[in-house]
Parts: sequence; structure tokens; C-alpha cells
Amino acid sequence: MSSNIKYIGLDVHKETISIAVLNGAGKLVMESIIETKAATLLQFLQGLRGELHVTLEEGTWAAWLYDVLRPHVHEIVVCNPRRNALLKEGSLRCAVHKLPNALYILT
Repeated sequence: MSSNIKYIGLDVHKETISIAVLNGAGKLVMESIIETKAATLLQFLQGLRGELHVTLEEGTWAAWLYDVLRPHVHEIVVCNPRRNALLKEGSLRCAVHKLPNALYILT
């Protein structure tokens, strides 16, 4: 895997977005919580180097996030956690780590 690739999981809520970033080898390299605003999210992503692959759960914010992120990332995957066995169980904090892991495994 390229060291330039980043796998990013977003757990989106009304006020905040929890973020987990894996490197090209699948190792967790960063965690963050930011406010749910387009400018804040784009500023966060601009601080990451390389090819960005983003995954998030289907929900209220998915369409908005897709539109915001599409011009700035290599790939976006919106998943349904009820249909994804890798995401079904665990705490909310654990879910943000499972999202980029699932994307890493699929790549």
C-alpha cells in the first residue's frame, strides 16, 4: 500500500464530527473531533497529505457531506451500518475506527 493513502472514517452528529485517520498500512495515525461545519471539515482535510479515501455512515448528513467532500477527496463511500457486518457491534467510539478499517480492507 502507498504511504500517501489515507483512510478517513467520519462519525457525524449535529454538533460534532468524530474522525479517525488510518495510513496506507492501516495503522491509526490520527483522531479528532471537529464541529459539523463544511469550512472546519475542509480545513481539517487540507492538513492531510496524500490520496484521501473517506467513509461515513448513511444518515441525515450523508448527502450534504458527499457534496462538500467530493471535490476534495479521491473516494467517498457511504455505508449502511445495518448491512455491514464489520460495523454492527461496538460502541460509538469504536464505530469511527471501524469505518476506515472497512474501507482499508476493501481496497
